[in-house]
Amino acid sequence: MKKITLLACACALFLAPVVNAQEVQYVEDPAQGYIFNRMQDNWFIQAEGGVGVMMSYKDAQMKLGKRFMAPKANLFIGKWFSPLLGVRIGGHFEQMKGATDINNINAIGYRTDMGDQMKDDARGVAGQKFNRIGVTGDVLFNVTNWLCGYKPGRFYNAVVYAGASTSWNFYNDKADGSGSWKYKGAENGKEGTHSRNFALQAGLLNTFALGKHVDLLLDLRFDMIQEHIDNWGHKTWNEYPSAMLGLAYKFGKTEWNAPVVPVCPQYQDLTPELDALRNKLAQANAKIRDLENQLNDCLNWKRNHKCPETVVNNNIIGDAPLATVYFPRGKSYITPLQMEVVNAVSDVMNNESDTYKLTGWADNYTGNDAINIKLRHDRVNGVKKALEDKGVDGGRLDTETNNENHPHATSLASAPLGRCVTIERNK
Repeated sequence: MKKITLLACACALFLAPVVNAQEVQYVEDPAQGYIFNRMQDNWFIQAEGGVGVMMSYKDAQMKLGKRFMAPKANLFIGKWFSPLLGVRIGGHFEQMKGATDINNINAIGYRTDMGDQMKDDARGVAGQKFNRIGVTGDVLFNVTNWLCGYKPGRFYNAVVYAGASTSWNFYNDKADGSGSWKYKGAENGKEGTHSRNFALQAGLLNTFALGKHVDLLLDLRFDMIQEHIDNWGHKTWNEYPSAMLGLAYKFGKTEWNAPVVPVCPQYQDLTPELDALRNKLAQANAKIRDLENQLNDCLNWKRNHKCPETVVNNNIIGDAPLATVYFPRGKSYITPLQMEVVNAVSDVMNNESDTYKLTGWADNYTGNDAINIKLRHDRVNGVKKALEDKGVDGGRLDTETNNENHPHATSLASAPLGRCVTIERNK
């Protein structure tokens, strides 16, 4: 019986790992909020154009369609600091058209040539027309991201905003419209009839994604404009709704990243599997102890004694070798499993003073003579070197090859038993 080989095979069979490890994954978690991008990210430029209408109490005397024929334009640059909050600043142009008291010659843009634009039943009013050019700034809040959560590439976003602006007013210096457009500031310490004024604004900016970097804009806006209409120092507020279409171009990175968090694999109760492995391990340990006892009984025999013979199918096989090292087909290297056999034999040899015979075998059912002769020599020399590396004196190791089939390799089916090196004590 090849007890050392059986011992190694039992260890390999019962101690093989069966656990399939799962790795921790890392994913973005929007529930943790979003990470602020770099300062150079999420910038945009917007250009808008449309119309506005003045809504003061005298303006109602003017035909509504004529009031709507007042162009308005904005140009902004801005930045989003988060998926919710952003700012924009820029310049604006507005042409204001309306009506004022006919006796209010100090009103901004007082005109006498706009009678045909008044309603048929208008009484005691004159036209009013002037341009506002100024700077404006808004704070933006993305309502869609707030209500529905941030989603990269969303087609539509509703953005509300509020801000303030200051403007310089230009008018025609002739009431009949025949003069030139001018700006006039403070005179003699008093505020001029045409100087700057302020406004507060709020609105709804609707954005429609045309691509990753381009949006179509629909800006619905309402301004409260501080207006000088009656005389110097007398100020009123003018309601001014407007609607504009435009385009926005977004620079660089346009999206936001959520914090990355680890996601652990779902817990599985492996208690039954662990219990089964413990049972297999206990059985393997019992078999290993039995094999060790048999091996020790054999090795403790004196030199002139024989190991117990093994009976197979009632036929007695003669003395078995001390050990047999098996090889893969056509190979001469020692596998890790067979190296355990070499290690065990070297322990025995290092505790004895006997000499040993190493015989190299190769089956004749496969390959050809040239290949098999080389395999026999390479195999036996490889085992001898491995034993020497374990401290066994090479002078105690005789090597030979046998060109016949191993006695156990009686057919092609049993050919693997003949691909080996047998180790025996010299008699």
